[in-house]
Amino acid sequence: MASFFCSLSRCGQLNSTIDVFVAGHLTVDLAPGAKMLGGTVSYAAPTYAALGHKVGILTSAAYDESLIGDLLPFGELILLPAHSSLTYENVYSESGRQQFVRSTAKYLSADYFPSGWMSAPLAHLGPLAFELDPLEMGQRFKDATIMLTLQGMMRRWDDAGLVKFRRWFDQDALRLIDIIVYSEEDIREYPQLTDEIRQFGNHLIVTNGRHGGAYYRGAESWQYDSIDVAATDLTGAGDVFAASLLGLLPLVDYDFRRAVPIAGRLAAYSVTRSGVESAPTLSEIERELSA
Repeated sequence: MASFFCSLSRCGQLNSTIDVFVAGHLTVDLAPGAKMLGGTVSYAAPTYAALGHKVGILTSAAYDESLIGDLLPFGELILLPAHSSLTYENVYSESGRQQFVRSTAKYLSADYFPSGWMSAPLAHLGPLAFELDPLEMGQRFKDATIMLTLQGMMRRWDDAGLVKFRRWFDQDALRLIDIIVYSEEDIREYPQLTDEIRQFGNHLIVTNGRHGGAYYRGAESWQYDSIDVAATDLTGAGDVFAASLLGLLPLVDYDFRRAVPIAGRLAAYSVTRSGVESAPTLSEIERELSA
């Protein structure tokens, strides 16, 4: 697939059509002596590709970011070059884990959409650090099924980079978004958010790791289970779940009662692997669809 380092004019020349658009910063995750590719787009794009979709990715990172190469096989990539990439570091102590933002990349405006992508039937907004506006994006993809993975809209950080909770609630954006996904951990400091979002009639899925999760739509609610696996790396499981859900919907006639449990099982398989290899395999997808 092609990679594009674009200006507005060059992006406008991309006329190829895609099945799913995914927007958000890739991340550089720092670990002792190493750095790893992360971020919603980095787990979602391989998942959509595994499900047979043609993918378009809008992201931003340092102009010389070496990790970007890991995304190139999975879709058309519009990369907005920045002075730095969004970089996270987890610091552990006796009191627990603290997460720090060490640097950020460019804001992702809807103005960067190429014309060929505007007819995509599926759109996935996957912010990691408040780097896009769900309302602006939703207004551009009015005919698409739009999903927002909310975690990155609920983060702020102080002058030292320490990540803290931010309450996000945009009624105008919520009216445009079809599917919202977040985890129990994401809203630990504000659990009433679920009841607030349910007023808008969105498809809302709140994940809870190995315990499965819950589906809500208005007054309707039901639970889904996970499966037991030997976990190797839990990173990205929520993103694999979300991308599996959205990517599965056209394959199951938009039946959420079927798609949500399958997405949960594909996410469970993902924790047995790491990085972009967390994406579902063809055999896993075929097995779950035929089950």
